[in-house]
Amino acid sequence: MLNQKYVDMLSKKSVIRQLSEFATARGKEIGYENVFDYSLGNPSVPVAPEFTEGLIELLAKEDPMKLHGYSPSLGIPEVKEAIAASLKERFGLPYTADCIFPTSAAAAAIAHAVRCVTVPGDEVLTFAPYFPEYNPYINDSGAVLKVVPPQTEDFQINFDEFLRMLNPKTMAVLINTPNNPTGIAYSDATLKKLAKILSEKQEEYGHDIFLISDEPYREIVFDGAKCVSASTYYDNSIMCYSFSKSLSLPGERIGYIAVNPNCKDAAKMVNMCGQISRGIGHNCPTSLLQLGIARVLDKTSDLSVYETNMNLIYNELIDLEFTVVKPGGTFYIFPKALEDDAKVFCEKALKYDLILVPADSFGCPGYFRMAYCIDTEKVKRSLPALRKFVETEYPNR
Repeated sequence: MLNQKYVDMLSKKSVIRQLSEFATARGKEIGYENVFDYSLGNPSVPVAPEFTEGLIELLAKEDPMKLHGYSPSLGIPEVKEAIAASLKERFGLPYTADCIFPTSAAAAAIAHAVRCVTVPGDEVLTFAPYFPEYNPYINDSGAVLKVVPPQTEDFQINFDEFLRMLNPKTMAVLINTPNNPTGIAYSDATLKKLAKILSEKQEEYGHDIFLISDEPYREIVFDGAKCVSASTYYDNSIMCYSFSKSLSLPGERIGYIAVNPNCKDAAKMVNMCGQISRGIGHNCPTSLLQLGIARVLDKTSDLSVYETNMNLIYNELIDLEFTVVKPGGTFYIFPKALEDDAKVFCEKALKYDLILVPADSFGCPGYFRMAYCIDTEKVKRSLPALRKFVETEYPNR
């Protein structure tokens, strides 16, 4: 007998993937260069050259058994030491190798983190709008994901609703900053207030509440802002990181968990991750990729194109009278649709070969996401199509 849970999931495929597949099919008809595909958050800049050069050198000079043999279950020690040293330098926290667990990117990091700090039936809170894959990441662990309604004025945390939803069953809070889908980075004030509330509630409830911080866009920030991490503000925090965006390596599936060294159980939690891996079939990222990223921990691809694209699109949206909060990072922008039903709005856009993602599955109906990780030349060519769409379909906006 087939597992009905996963059979049922077949009818609930990601709307992002469905639209991306539509764009690919449409591209075969008219040429993909003529499809303005803002669906999928797939980095559009080349991989950092230092990463490629480092891999070539490893393959040419390193012992093949080291490159292609099994990794230790908790990760390669020298890689963990390098990650810890980089984090210590950047964030001023006393990370050691015992705090680090390499993973197959941030998705696997979250899967491990939630299993470390919850048991079935516990609640994990996150904030809308949120990445919809958090639903299987959390709910398939046996924990229950609860979504705090959005604060649409600025997409910082809706603290009134957060305080209403916090309860003794809350064992973890999952945040994503800079955020997919809004592009908004939480302010220092927001992160400090969140940390203060969690500290107070730990005392009130008599148990730890862990902050799981999903940070794959940490290096993509605008207007000269600095990269920040919630771990700076809260001891019981677990950083979930991916090199997919910073180095343009989404297909390589490489990242890590970094448990805050000020958490009393940091080393134990990393050891637990090794056991969690046995149950979910993770069993370490490849040795070659661990060794490869260890050489480029403080490098990025040339990410400047994303800010260029953001400004082009943001200025056009404002000129077309959209309601939109200016992103502080990532490669996403999150405008309010020009009618209540964003699904209908995005369906109308398809007639103009504009592939936009309605935000219902992000927990924020009435909005849509544009992933502007595409060539700037294509962004510029898409703007007349966007204007034609708006002026034709919504002349009285």
